[in-house]
Amino acid sequence: MSSEEQTAQTMRPSTVTGCSAQDVHTWIQTWGHAARLIRSGSRITGITMDSREVQPGDLYVALPGAKSHGAQFAHAAISAGAAAILTDDAGEGLIGEAPHELGLVLTEDLRAVVGPLSAKIYDSQRRDGTDPTLFAVTGTNGKTTTTYMLNSIMAALGHRTGLIGTIEILAGNESIPSKLTTPESPHVHSLISLMRERGITSMSMEVSSHALDYRRVDGVQYNVAGFTNLTQDHLDLHGSMEAYCASKAALFTTDRARRAVITTDDAWGEQMLGAAIGAMGIENVVALFTNRGAGFDQVPADLADQDWVLTEVEREGIGHRFAVVRGDGVRLESSTALPADFNVSNAALAAVMACESGIEPGELNGVLRNSQTLTPVVPGRMQLIGMHPTAIVDFAHNPDALERALQAVDPAEQDGKVIIVFGATGERDQLKRPLMGAIAAQHADIVIITDDDPHDEDPTPIREAVEAGAQEAQAQGARVQTLLNVAPRATAIDKAVELAGPMDSILVAGRGHEVAQEVAGVDLDLDDRVEVARALAAHGFDVLPAYRDDAEEARS
Repeated sequence: MSSEEQTAQTMRPSTVTGCSAQDVHTWIQTWGHAARLIRSGSRITGITMDSREVQPGDLYVALPGAKSHGAQFAHAAISAGAAAILTDDAGEGLIGEAPHELGLVLTEDLRAVVGPLSAKIYDSQRRDGTDPTLFAVTGTNGKTTTTYMLNSIMAALGHRTGLIGTIEILAGNESIPSKLTTPESPHVHSLISLMRERGITSMSMEVSSHALDYRRVDGVQYNVAGFTNLTQDHLDLHGSMEAYCASKAALFTTDRARRAVITTDDAWGEQMLGAAIGAMGIENVVALFTNRGAGFDQVPADLADQDWVLTEVEREGIGHRFAVVRGDGVRLESSTALPADFNVSNAALAAVMACESGIEPGELNGVLRNSQTLTPVVPGRMQLIGMHPTAIVDFAHNPDALERALQAVDPAEQDGKVIIVFGATGERDQLKRPLMGAIAAQHADIVIITDDDPHDEDPTPIREAVEAGAQEAQAQGARVQTLLNVAPRATAIDKAVELAGPMDSILVAGRGHEVAQEVAGVDLDLDDRVEVARALAAHGFDVLPAYRDDAEEARS
Protein backbone atom coordinates (compact mmCIF):
# COMPACT_ATOMS: atom_id res chain seq x y z
CA MET A 1 0.00 0.00 0.00
CA SER A 2 1.36 3.45 -0.96
CA SER A 3 1.85 6.23 1.60
CA GLU A 4 -1.06 8.13 -0.01
CA GLU A 5 -3.35 5.12 0.40
CA GLN A 6 -2.23 4.57 4.01
CA THR A 7 -2.87 8.22 4.85
CA ALA A 8 -6.31 8.17 3.21
CA GLN A 9 -7.30 5.00 5.04
CA THR A 10 -6.10 6.34 8.39
CA MET A 11 -8.05 9.57 7.93
CA ARG A 12 -11.46 7.90 7.43
CA PRO A 13 -14.19 7.05 9.91
CA SER A 14 -14.97 3.35 10.28
CA THR A 15 -18.71 3.66 9.64
CA VAL A 16 -20.45 5.69 6.93
CA THR A 17 -24.19 5.45 6.24
CA GLY A 18 -23.74 5.94 2.51
CA CYS A 19 -25.76 7.50 -0.29
CA SER A 20 -26.56 7.02 -3.96
CA ALA A 21 -25.55 8.87 -7.11
CA GLN A 22 -29.17 10.01 -7.23
CA ASP A 23 -28.67 11.63 -3.81
CA VAL A 24 -25.51 13.34 -5.06
CA HIS A 25 -27.39 14.66 -8.09
CA THR A 26 -30.26 15.94 -5.93
CA TRP A 27 -27.97 17.65 -3.42
CA ILE A 28 -26.01 19.45 -6.15
CA GLN A 29 -29.22 20.78 -7.65
CA THR A 30 -30.51 21.80 -4.22
CA TRP A 31 -27.37 23.91 -3.77
CA GLY A 32 -28.20 25.79 -6.97
CA HIS A 33 -25.87 24.07 -9.44
CA ALA A 34 -26.88 22.45 -12.71
CA ALA A 35 -26.26 18.68 -12.73
CA ARG A 36 -27.07 15.62 -14.82
CA LEU A 37 -27.49 12.07 -13.56
CA ILE A 38 -26.20 9.63 -16.19
CA ARG A 39 -26.28 6.40 -14.13
CA SER A 40 -27.23 5.63 -10.52
CA GLY A 41 -24.65 2.93 -9.82
CA SER A 42 -24.07 1.29 -6.43
CA ARG A 43 -23.92 2.61 -2.86
CA ILE A 44 -21.40 5.42 -2.17
CA THR A 45 -19.55 5.22 1.16
CA GLY A 46 -16.63 7.63 0.65
CA ILE A 47 -15.34 10.47 -1.49
CA THR A 48 -11.92 11.41 -2.86
CA MET A 49 -10.33 13.69 -5.46
CA ASP A 50 -7.22 11.51 -5.81
CA SER A 51 -7.42 8.32 -7.88
CA ARG A 52 -4.58 6.85 -5.79
CA GLU A 53 -6.73 7.10 -2.65
CA VAL A 54 -9.86 5.44 -4.03
CA GLN A 55 -11.33 2.74 -1.81
CA PRO A 56 -14.25 0.41 -2.66
CA GLY A 57 -17.50 2.36 -2.57
CA ASP A 58 -15.95 5.80 -3.20
CA LEU A 59 -17.28 8.67 -5.24
CA TYR A 60 -14.29 9.71 -7.33
CA VAL A 61 -14.40 13.43 -8.14
CA ALA A 62 -12.54 13.92 -11.43
CA LEU A 63 -11.65 17.61 -11.73
CA PRO A 64 -9.72 19.44 -14.44
CA GLY A 65 -6.20 20.33 -13.30
CA ALA A 66 -3.37 22.55 -14.47
CA LYS A 67 -1.63 19.69 -16.32
CA SER A 68 -4.24 16.96 -16.70
CA HIS A 69 -7.87 16.14 -16.10
CA GLY A 70 -8.80 13.79 -13.26
CA ALA A 71 -10.97 11.82 -15.65
CA GLN A 72 -7.80 10.57 -17.33
CA PHE A 73 -7.31 8.46 -14.19
CA ALA A 74 -10.91 7.25 -14.05
CA HIS A 75 -10.08 3.66 -14.97
CA ALA A 76 -7.53 3.46 -12.13
CA ALA A 77 -10.31 4.66 -9.80
CA ILE A 78 -12.73 2.10 -11.27
CA SER A 79 -10.17 -0.68 -10.81
CA ALA A 80 -9.78 0.36 -7.16
CA GLY A 81 -13.54 -0.05 -6.60
CA ALA A 82 -15.05 3.38 -7.17
CA ALA A 83 -18.86 3.21 -6.95
CA ALA A 84 -19.42 6.41 -8.93
CA ILE A 85 -17.66 9.28 -10.65
CA LEU A 86 -18.53 12.96 -10.45
CA THR A 87 -17.03 14.98 -13.29
CA ASP A 88 -17.80 17.63 -15.92
CA ASP A 89 -18.71 17.32 -19.60
CA ALA A 90 -15.06 17.28 -20.64
CA GLY A 91 -14.40 14.52 -18.10
CA GLU A 92 -17.25 12.40 -19.43
CA GLY A 93 -15.60 12.42 -22.84
CA LEU A 94 -12.29 11.26 -21.35
CA ILE A 95 -13.75 8.35 -19.38
CA GLY A 96 -14.91 6.40 -22.43
CA GLU A 97 -16.25 2.93 -21.79
CA ALA A 98 -17.14 2.25 -18.16
CA PRO A 99 -18.87 -0.60 -16.29
CA HIS A 100 -22.66 -0.41 -16.35
CA GLU A 101 -22.80 -0.52 -12.54
CA LEU A 102 -20.63 2.63 -12.23
CA GLY A 103 -22.61 5.70 -11.14
CA LEU A 104 -21.96 8.89 -13.12
CA VAL A 105 -23.00 12.47 -12.30
CA LEU A 106 -22.00 15.57 -14.27
CA THR A 107 -21.71 19.21 -13.18
CA GLU A 108 -19.53 22.10 -14.29
CA ASP A 109 -19.19 23.42 -10.70
CA LEU A 110 -17.02 20.64 -9.33
CA ARG A 111 -14.87 22.64 -6.88
CA ALA A 112 -17.95 24.35 -5.47
CA VAL A 113 -19.70 21.08 -4.55
CA VAL A 114 -16.86 18.86 -3.29
CA GLY A 115 -16.86 20.32 0.24
CA PRO A 116 -20.63 20.16 0.81
CA LEU A 117 -20.72 16.65 -0.71
CA SER A 118 -17.95 15.54 1.64
CA ALA A 119 -19.92 16.92 4.59
CA LYS A 120 -23.00 14.96 3.47
CA ILE A 121 -21.21 11.68 2.76
CA TYR A 122 -19.20 11.68 6.01
CA ASP A 123 -22.00 13.30 8.06
CA SER A 124 -19.41 15.65 9.54
CA GLN A 125 -21.72 18.51 10.52
CA ARG A 126 -24.63 16.90 12.36
CA ARG A 127 -25.58 19.93 14.47
CA ASP A 128 -27.28 17.59 16.93
CA GLY A 129 -25.06 18.29 19.92
CA THR A 130 -22.55 15.54 19.12
CA ASP A 131 -20.22 17.65 16.94
CA PRO A 132 -16.85 18.61 18.45
CA THR A 133 -16.33 22.29 19.17
CA LEU A 134 -14.44 23.50 16.08
CA PHE A 135 -11.85 26.30 16.14
CA ALA A 136 -10.20 27.76 13.03
CA VAL A 137 -7.18 30.07 13.03
CA THR A 138 -5.95 31.99 10.00
CA GLY A 139 -3.32 34.69 9.47
CA THR A 140 0.25 34.89 8.24
CA ASN A 141 2.04 34.12 11.50
CA GLY A 142 1.00 32.42 14.73
CA LYS A 143 -1.58 29.94 13.39
CA THR A 144 0.24 26.84 14.58
CA THR A 145 1.07 28.11 18.06
CA THR A 146 -2.45 29.44 18.60
CA THR A 147 -4.04 26.11 17.66
CA TYR A 148 -1.74 24.25 20.07
CA MET A 149 -2.63 26.75 22.80
CA LEU A 150 -6.34 26.28 22.11
CA ASN A 151 -5.95 22.52 22.38
CA SER A 152 -4.06 22.92 25.63
CA ILE A 153 -6.83 25.09 27.08
CA MET A 154 -9.57 22.68 26.02
CA ALA A 155 -7.64 19.65 27.30
CA ALA A 156 -7.19 21.37 30.66
CA LEU A 157 -10.98 21.86 30.72
CA GLY A 158 -11.47 18.12 30.30
CA HIS A 159 -11.97 17.87 26.55
CA ARG A 160 -10.45 15.19 24.35
CA THR A 161 -8.81 17.27 21.65
CA GLY A 162 -7.96 16.98 17.96
CA LEU A 163 -5.83 19.13 15.69
CA ILE A 164 -5.32 19.66 11.95
CA GLY A 165 -2.25 21.73 11.13
CA THR A 166 1.06 22.33 9.43
CA ILE A 167 3.05 20.02 11.67
CA GLU A 168 0.67 17.14 12.25
CA ILE A 169 -2.86 15.90 12.57
CA LEU A 170 -3.70 14.75 16.09
CA ALA A 171 -6.64 12.72 17.35
CA GLY A 172 -6.05 12.71 21.08
CA ASN A 173 -2.49 11.40 21.41
CA GLU A 174 -2.50 9.67 18.03
CA SER A 175 -0.64 11.39 15.19
CA ILE A 176 -2.01 11.05 11.65
CA PRO A 177 0.24 11.86 8.65
CA SER A 178 -0.27 15.32 7.12
CA LYS A 179 1.24 16.87 4.00
CA LEU A 180 -0.76 20.12 3.80
CA THR A 181 -1.50 22.92 6.29
CA THR A 182 -5.16 22.26 5.51
CA PRO A 183 -5.94 18.95 3.73
CA GLU A 184 -8.41 18.72 0.83
CA SER A 185 -12.09 18.96 1.75
CA PRO A 186 -12.83 15.19 1.60
CA HIS A 187 -10.00 14.68 4.12
CA VAL A 188 -11.18 17.55 6.33
CA HIS A 189 -14.72 16.20 6.58
CA SER A 190 -13.63 12.60 7.04
CA LEU A 191 -11.27 13.73 9.83
CA ILE A 192 -14.02 15.65 11.63
CA SER A 193 -16.25 12.57 11.45
CA LEU A 194 -13.36 10.29 12.46
CA MET A 195 -12.52 12.45 15.46
CA ARG A 196 -16.11 12.51 16.66
CA GLU A 197 -16.12 8.71 16.27
CA ARG A 198 -13.02 8.56 18.51
CA GLY A 199 -14.55 10.73 21.21
CA ILE A 200 -12.89 14.02 20.29
CA THR A 201 -14.93 16.88 21.76
CA SER A 202 -12.80 19.87 20.70
CA MET A 203 -10.77 20.34 17.54
CA SER A 204 -8.48 23.15 16.33
CA MET A 205 -7.52 23.74 12.72
CA GLU A 206 -5.11 25.98 10.85
CA VAL A 207 -6.79 27.45 7.77
CA SER A 208 -4.41 28.85 5.16
CA SER A 209 -5.22 31.25 2.34
CA HIS A 210 -4.47 28.38 -0.07
CA ALA A 211 -7.11 26.28 1.68
CA LEU A 212 -9.68 29.04 1.31
CA ASP A 213 -8.82 29.75 -2.32
CA TYR A 214 -8.97 26.05 -3.21
CA ARG A 215 -12.17 25.56 -1.17
CA ARG A 216 -10.67 22.94 1.15
CA VAL A 217 -12.87 23.97 4.07
CA ASP A 218 -16.13 24.36 2.16
CA GLY A 219 -18.98 22.74 4.05
CA VAL A 220 -17.35 23.27 7.46
CA GLN A 221 -18.87 25.73 9.93
CA TYR A 222 -16.56 26.53 12.85
CA ASN A 223 -17.79 27.54 16.28
CA VAL A 224 -15.13 30.26 16.44
CA ALA A 225 -12.69 31.49 13.79
CA GLY A 226 -9.72 33.65 14.77
CA PHE A 227 -7.32 35.96 12.89
CA THR A 228 -3.72 36.54 14.00
CA ASN A 229 -2.14 39.07 11.60
CA LEU A 230 -1.38 39.74 7.95
CA THR A 231 2.16 40.38 6.74
CA GLN A 232 3.97 39.86 3.46
CA ASP A 233 3.96 36.22 2.37
CA HIS A 234 2.61 34.09 -0.49
CA LEU A 235 2.56 37.04 -2.90
CA ASP A 236 3.76 34.62 -5.59
CA LEU A 237 0.25 33.13 -5.33
CA HIS A 238 -1.88 36.16 -4.48
CA GLY A 239 -0.06 38.92 -6.35
CA SER A 240 -0.79 41.67 -3.83
CA MET A 241 -1.46 42.19 -0.14
CA GLU A 242 -5.01 43.27 -0.97
CA ALA A 243 -5.70 39.95 -2.71
CA TYR A 244 -4.00 38.07 0.13
CA CYS A 245 -6.24 39.85 2.66
CA ALA A 246 -9.34 39.05 0.60
CA SER A 247 -8.41 35.34 0.61
CA LYS A 248 -8.11 35.29 4.41
CA ALA A 249 -11.36 37.23 4.79
CA ALA A 250 -13.23 34.37 3.09
CA LEU A 251 -13.08 32.47 6.41
CA PHE A 252 -15.19 35.09 8.15
CA THR A 253 -18.65 34.44 6.73
CA THR A 254 -21.74 32.97 8.34
CA ASP A 255 -21.35 29.83 6.22
CA ARG A 256 -17.91 29.17 7.71
CA ALA A 257 -18.04 30.52 11.26
CA ARG A 258 -20.58 31.29 13.98
CA ARG A 259 -18.30 33.78 15.76
CA ALA A 260 -15.09 35.56 14.82
CA VAL A 261 -12.24 37.00 16.89
CA ILE A 262 -10.08 39.43 14.91
CA THR A 263 -6.71 40.63 16.22
CA THR A 264 -6.83 44.31 15.30
CA ASP A 265 -3.37 45.77 15.75
CA ASP A 266 -2.77 47.47 12.40
CA ALA A 267 -4.47 48.56 9.19
CA TRP A 268 -4.77 44.98 7.90
CA GLY A 269 -6.39 43.89 11.14
CA GLU A 270 -8.85 46.78 10.86
CA GLN A 271 -9.59 45.82 7.26
CA MET A 272 -10.18 42.20 8.29
CA LEU A 273 -12.45 43.36 11.11
CA GLY A 274 -14.52 45.43 8.70
CA ALA A 275 -14.81 42.54 6.24
CA ALA A 276 -15.88 40.14 9.00
CA ILE A 277 -18.50 42.52 10.37
CA GLY A 278 -19.82 43.11 6.85
CA ALA A 279 -20.18 39.39 6.21
CA MET A 280 -21.22 38.12 9.66
CA GLY A 281 -22.87 41.07 11.40
CA ILE A 282 -21.38 43.10 14.23
CA GLU A 283 -23.05 40.93 16.87
CA ASN A 284 -21.00 37.89 15.78
CA VAL A 285 -17.57 39.54 15.54
CA VAL A 286 -15.28 40.71 18.34
CA ALA A 287 -12.05 42.66 18.11
CA LEU A 288 -8.94 41.83 20.12
CA PHE A 289 -6.37 44.60 20.58
CA THR A 290 -2.94 43.20 21.54
CA ASN A 291 -0.68 45.98 20.25
CA ARG A 292 1.83 43.31 19.16
CA GLY A 293 1.96 41.97 22.71
CA ALA A 294 3.22 45.22 24.29
CA GLY A 295 -0.01 45.63 26.23
CA PHE A 296 -1.75 48.77 27.47
CA ASP A 297 -1.39 50.54 30.82
CA GLN A 298 -5.14 50.55 31.24
CA VAL A 299 -8.29 49.40 29.51
CA PRO A 300 -9.42 52.07 27.00
CA ALA A 301 -12.58 53.85 28.15
CA ASP A 302 -14.17 53.50 24.71
CA LEU A 303 -13.67 49.73 24.43
CA ALA A 304 -16.90 48.18 23.13
CA ASP A 305 -18.70 45.82 25.52
CA GLN A 306 -17.93 42.74 23.39
CA ASP A 307 -14.35 43.63 22.39
CA TRP A 308 -11.16 42.62 24.18
CA VAL A 309 -7.83 44.26 25.01
CA LEU A 310 -4.53 42.78 26.17
CA THR A 311 -3.21 44.57 29.25
CA GLU A 312 -0.83 44.29 32.22
CA VAL A 313 1.87 42.48 30.26
CA GLU A 314 4.84 41.73 32.53
CA ARG A 315 8.02 39.81 31.81
CA GLU A 316 8.21 36.53 33.77
CA GLY A 317 11.36 34.52 33.07
CA ILE A 318 11.64 34.17 29.30
CA GLY A 319 7.86 34.45 29.03
CA HIS A 320 5.16 36.88 30.16
CA ARG A 321 2.22 37.26 32.52
CA PHE A 322 -0.79 39.16 31.18
CA ALA A 323 -4.53 39.80 31.30
CA VAL A 324 -7.15 40.24 28.60
CA VAL A 325 -10.17 42.32 29.49
CA ARG A 326 -13.51 42.61 27.72
CA GLY A 327 -15.37 45.90 27.46
CA ASP A 328 -18.09 44.65 29.82
CA GLY A 329 -15.52 43.97 32.54
CA VAL A 330 -14.92 40.24 32.01
CA ARG A 331 -11.26 39.51 32.78
CA LEU A 332 -9.01 36.56 31.86
CA GLU A 333 -5.59 36.21 33.53
CA SER A 334 -2.80 33.93 32.39
CA SER A 335 0.85 33.55 31.50
CA THR A 336 3.00 31.80 28.93
CA ALA A 337 6.59 30.67 29.28
CA LEU A 338 7.05 30.74 25.49
CA PRO A 339 9.48 33.53 24.57
CA ALA A 340 8.55 36.57 22.46
CA ASP A 341 5.94 39.30 22.64
CA PHE A 342 4.09 37.78 19.70
CA ASN A 343 3.42 34.65 21.73
CA VAL A 344 1.55 36.84 24.19
CA SER A 345 -0.66 37.89 21.28
CA ASN A 346 -1.12 34.24 20.31
CA ALA A 347 -1.97 33.30 23.90
CA ALA A 348 -4.45 36.17 24.23
CA LEU A 349 -6.16 35.11 20.99
CA ALA A 350 -6.42 31.49 22.15
CA ALA A 351 -7.89 32.53 25.51
CA VAL A 352 -10.43 34.86 23.93
CA MET A 353 -11.47 32.29 21.30
CA ALA A 354 -12.07 29.75 24.06
CA CYS A 355 -14.19 32.25 25.97
CA GLU A 356 -16.16 33.20 22.85
CA SER A 357 -16.96 29.53 22.26
CA GLY A 358 -19.23 29.72 25.30
CA ILE A 359 -16.98 28.68 28.18
CA GLU A 360 -17.76 30.55 31.38
CA PRO A 361 -14.97 33.03 32.26
CA GLY A 362 -14.69 31.70 35.82
CA GLU A 363 -14.17 28.15 34.62
CA LEU A 364 -11.72 29.35 31.98
CA ASN A 365 -9.69 31.35 34.48
CA GLY A 366 -9.39 28.24 36.59
CA VAL A 367 -7.16 26.62 33.95
CA LEU A 368 -5.57 29.77 32.52
CA ARG A 369 -3.92 30.61 35.83
CA ASN A 370 -1.77 27.50 35.43
CA SER A 371 1.24 28.75 33.43
CA GLN A 372 1.56 25.41 31.64
CA THR A 373 -1.84 25.80 29.95
CA LEU A 374 -0.55 28.40 27.50
CA THR A 375 2.94 26.89 27.27
CA PRO A 376 2.43 23.89 24.98
CA VAL A 377 5.38 22.31 23.22
CA VAL A 378 4.99 23.52 19.65
CA PRO A 379 7.53 21.75 17.44
CA GLY A 380 9.78 24.22 15.65
CA ARG A 381 8.07 27.34 17.03
CA MET A 382 10.51 29.29 19.24
CA GLN A 383 11.78 25.89 20.34
CA LEU A 384 14.58 26.14 22.88
CA ILE A 385 17.53 23.75 22.35
CA GLY A 386 20.14 25.25 24.71
CA MET A 387 20.34 27.94 27.40
CA HIS A 388 24.00 29.12 27.38
CA PRO A 389 24.09 30.31 24.67
CA THR A 390 20.36 30.63 24.16
CA ALA A 391 19.75 28.54 21.04
CA ILE A 392 16.31 28.66 19.44
CA VAL A 393 14.84 27.07 16.31
CA ASP A 394 11.85 28.85 14.77
CA PHE A 395 9.74 28.57 11.63
CA ALA A 396 10.04 32.32 10.86
CA HIS A 397 10.19 32.37 7.06
CA ASN A 398 8.84 35.79 6.08
CA PRO A 399 9.95 39.34 6.92
CA ASP A 400 7.54 40.08 9.77
CA ALA A 401 8.05 36.74 11.50
CA LEU A 402 11.83 37.05 11.17
CA GLU A 403 11.86 40.52 12.70
CA ARG A 404 9.69 39.51 15.64
CA ALA A 405 11.74 36.37 16.28
CA LEU A 406 14.96 38.38 16.29
CA GLN A 407 13.51 40.90 18.73
CA ALA A 408 12.42 38.05 20.98
CA VAL A 409 15.89 36.47 21.23
CA ASP A 410 17.84 39.70 21.82
CA PRO A 411 19.70 38.98 25.09
CA ALA A 412 19.08 41.19 28.10
CA GLU A 413 22.83 41.33 28.82
CA GLN A 414 24.44 44.28 27.05
CA ASP A 415 27.44 42.24 25.96
CA GLY A 416 25.37 39.40 24.47
CA LYS A 417 25.39 39.07 20.68
CA VAL A 418 22.51 38.02 18.43
CA ILE A 419 23.49 35.43 15.81
CA ILE A 420 21.09 34.34 13.09
CA VAL A 421 21.21 31.50 10.56
CA PHE A 422 18.55 31.64 7.86
CA GLY A 423 17.82 31.59 4.13
CA ALA A 424 14.89 31.95 1.76
CA THR A 425 12.79 29.31 0.07
CA GLY A 426 13.20 28.64 -3.63
CA GLU A 427 10.32 29.02 -6.08
CA ARG A 428 8.48 31.34 -3.70
CA ASP A 429 7.99 35.10 -3.28
CA GLN A 430 11.30 36.58 -4.48
CA LEU A 431 10.48 40.08 -3.24
CA LYS A 432 10.94 39.07 0.39
CA ARG A 433 14.51 37.79 -0.05
CA PRO A 434 16.38 41.14 0.21
CA LEU A 435 13.82 42.34 2.78
CA MET A 436 14.69 39.42 5.04
CA GLY A 437 18.39 40.06 4.54
CA ALA A 438 17.94 43.68 5.59
CA ILE A 439 15.89 42.73 8.65
CA ALA A 440 18.55 40.26 9.76
CA ALA A 441 21.25 42.91 9.38
CA GLN A 442 19.24 45.42 11.39
CA HIS A 443 18.59 43.11 14.35
CA ALA A 444 21.59 40.76 14.56
CA ASP A 445 25.30 41.16 15.20
CA ILE A 446 26.29 38.10 13.17
CA VAL A 447 24.25 37.16 10.09
CA ILE A 448 24.88 33.80 8.44
CA ILE A 449 22.94 33.34 5.22
CA THR A 450 22.45 29.77 4.06
CA ASP A 451 20.02 27.57 2.13
CA ASP A 452 16.42 26.98 3.16
CA ASP A 453 14.49 24.69 0.77
CA PRO A 454 15.72 25.66 -2.70
CA HIS A 455 13.37 23.16 -4.38
CA ASP A 456 14.29 23.13 -8.09
CA GLU A 457 15.86 26.60 -8.04
CA ASP A 458 19.63 27.12 -7.99
CA PRO A 459 20.38 27.92 -4.31
CA THR A 460 23.32 30.25 -4.99
CA PRO A 461 21.29 33.16 -6.46
CA ILE A 462 18.76 32.81 -3.63
CA ARG A 463 21.49 33.30 -1.03
CA GLU A 464 22.94 36.17 -3.05
CA ALA A 465 19.58 37.97 -3.17
CA VAL A 466 19.24 37.67 0.61
CA GLU A 467 22.85 38.74 1.07
CA ALA A 468 22.35 41.80 -1.15
CA GLY A 469 19.61 43.06 1.15
CA ALA A 470 21.83 42.53 4.19
CA GLN A 471 24.81 44.25 2.53
CA GLU A 472 22.72 47.29 1.63
CA ALA A 473 21.48 47.57 5.20
CA GLN A 474 25.03 47.15 6.51
CA ALA A 475 26.24 49.96 4.24
CA GLN A 476 23.53 52.19 5.72
CA GLY A 477 24.73 51.56 9.28
CA ALA A 478 22.73 48.49 10.34
CA ARG A 479 23.69 46.60 13.49
CA VAL A 480 25.39 43.66 11.77
CA GLN A 481 29.13 43.33 12.30
CA THR A 482 29.80 40.00 10.61
CA LEU A 483 28.00 38.88 7.44
CA LEU A 484 28.64 35.39 6.08
CA ASN A 485 27.28 33.29 3.23
CA VAL A 486 27.69 29.63 4.18
CA ALA A 487 26.34 26.41 2.67
CA PRO A 488 25.29 23.71 3.33
CA ARG A 489 22.91 24.54 6.16
CA ALA A 490 24.41 22.18 8.74
CA THR A 491 27.80 23.84 8.23
CA ALA A 492 26.21 27.27 8.68
CA ILE A 493 24.62 26.16 11.97
CA ASP A 494 27.95 24.83 13.20
CA LYS A 495 29.62 28.12 12.26
CA ALA A 496 27.03 30.07 14.28
CA VAL A 497 27.72 28.00 17.39
CA GLU A 498 31.48 28.27 16.84
CA LEU A 499 31.16 32.08 16.92
CA ALA A 500 28.88 32.13 19.99
CA GLY A 501 29.65 32.75 23.63
CA PRO A 502 27.55 31.63 26.61
CA MET A 503 25.77 35.01 26.90
CA ASP A 504 24.78 35.14 23.22
CA SER A 505 21.55 34.17 21.44
CA ILE A 506 21.42 32.00 18.34
CA LEU A 507 18.31 31.94 16.15
CA VAL A 508 18.07 29.30 13.42
CA ALA A 509 15.09 30.41 11.38
CA GLY A 510 12.95 29.33 8.46
CA ARG A 511 12.40 25.58 8.70
CA GLY A 512 11.21 24.96 12.26
CA HIS A 513 9.81 21.44 12.62
CA GLU A 514 10.78 20.26 9.13
CA VAL A 515 13.03 17.21 9.00
CA ALA A 516 13.90 17.14 5.30
CA GLN A 517 15.35 19.76 2.98
CA GLU A 518 14.19 19.64 -0.64
CA VAL A 519 17.08 20.19 -3.07
CA ALA A 520 16.51 19.64 -6.79
CA GLY A 521 13.59 17.32 -6.16
CA VAL A 522 15.43 15.24 -3.54
CA ASP A 523 14.52 15.25 0.16
CA LEU A 524 17.68 15.36 2.26
CA ASP A 525 17.48 14.52 5.98
CA LEU A 526 17.93 17.76 7.90
CA ASP A 527 16.42 18.76 11.25
CA ASP A 528 17.58 22.18 12.49
CA ARG A 529 16.91 21.15 16.10
CA VAL A 530 19.20 18.12 15.80
CA GLU A 531 21.90 20.12 14.02
CA VAL A 532 21.84 22.83 16.67
CA ALA A 533 22.11 20.24 19.45
CA ARG A 534 25.02 18.51 17.72
CA ALA A 535 26.83 21.80 17.15
CA LEU A 536 26.35 22.92 20.76
CA ALA A 537 27.77 19.64 22.03
CA ALA A 538 30.65 19.69 19.57
CA HIS A 539 31.68 23.14 20.83
CA GLY A 540 31.36 22.26 24.51
CA PHE A 541 27.96 23.75 25.34
CA ASP A 542 25.10 22.04 27.19
CA VAL A 543 21.77 21.22 25.55
CA LEU A 544 18.32 20.69 27.02
CA PRO A 545 17.42 17.09 28.01
CA ALA A 546 15.21 16.40 24.97
CA TYR A 547 18.23 16.73 22.68
CA ARG A 548 20.95 15.10 24.78
CA ASP A 549 20.95 11.92 22.69
CA ASP A 550 21.75 14.01 19.61
CA ALA A 551 24.42 15.84 21.59
CA GLU A 552 26.00 12.57 22.72
CA GLU A 553 26.11 11.41 19.11
CA ALA A 554 28.11 14.52 18.25
CA ARG A 555 30.51 13.95 21.15
CA SER A 556 31.16 10.30 20.25
